[in-house]
Amino acid sequence: MPYQVTFNPYCLKFKFTARTSRGVMNEKRGYFVTVISNKQKGTGECSFIEGLSCDRFEHYESTLKDIEKQPDFYIENLHRSLIQFPSIRFGLEMALCHLQHNGQYYFPNLFTEGAYGIPINGLVWMNDIEDMLREAFEKIEAGFRCIKIKVGALDFKSEVSLLEKIRNHYNEEKVEIRLDANGAFNAHNVFNNLKILSSFHIHSIEQPVKPGQYDLMREVCASGIIPVALDEELIGIHDTARKSEVLKYLKPSYIVLKPSLLGGFMSCDEWIALAEKFGIGWWATSALESNIGLSAIAQWVACKNISIPQGLGTGGLYENNVPAETFIKDGALWFKKDKVD
Repeated sequence: MPYQVTFNPYCLKFKFTARTSRGVMNEKRGYFVTVISNKQKGTGECSFIEGLSCDRFEHYESTLKDIEKQPDFYIENLHRSLIQFPSIRFGLEMALCHLQHNGQYYFPNLFTEGAYGIPINGLVWMNDIEDMLREAFEKIEAGFRCIKIKVGALDFKSEVSLLEKIRNHYNEEKVEIRLDANGAFNAHNVFNNLKILSSFHIHSIEQPVKPGQYDLMREVCASGIIPVALDEELIGIHDTARKSEVLKYLKPSYIVLKPSLLGGFMSCDEWIALAEKFGIGWWATSALESNIGLSAIAQWVACKNISIPQGLGTGGLYENNVPAETFIKDGALWFKKDKVD
């Protein structure tokens, strides 16, 4: 059947200056994609993070224009023709799922019926230590039993003090703590830092060293000081055999799946199958998408047999976000079941 595809740029404005170990962000750019076929319409989102996504940005806009000119070719060859543009694959795949379900849902299931909420971690954004401590306590008091804290970009002693203050109020049975270093540690300090952090009963740490240092990362994973979750390490790996090689060699405890950075849901399904084959845990995380992308990722996650909190608490980041299909209550993400009634 013939398709019509259009892309429209967006610029989302953060409610605050979003700080990470890679710098600060005040806005988030991307594209909404609409796919029309047989009088039905599906909506998706091409979401990327400049400086992190592996899309070939020098050819990004020309590729979007080419897709608009010959949509049938790209849709029929979606996972072969757009290997170098994971965010476009993500957006088109999302829109096609939406189209398949009459523009109402991406992956209809019990979650979209409002039958249950997906447990999520409460993300504590990088900030002044006192502000981070206040935010952590607010998240816990709001019902989150798992919080995620960025480490490695501020003074390390201050970050340790932050964790100590949290643990003085909440032990590991009350609150699970995940850390995300975004590759901030190096061969000289990673093992000592992990030993210090481990005293606070940490669930896991994402990407303790920069990606691509396979021997060092393998040693860090094997140390068992804190369970390691691979994040940035997965970006840019598209070949199934290569995915398998990386997981077999590094042997992490977990992998973190961000569909917009990894090429969409089918690509992430492949990561999940390999992880389960090797006894590796996983969770999915939104990557600064709008509420459109967040809803699609949540619906996809809800189709899985999940047992641990997911990273889907980013719906309130922007002052000009599109209307939300989800809401957070008691540390879980819920779907607004009356949305299409």
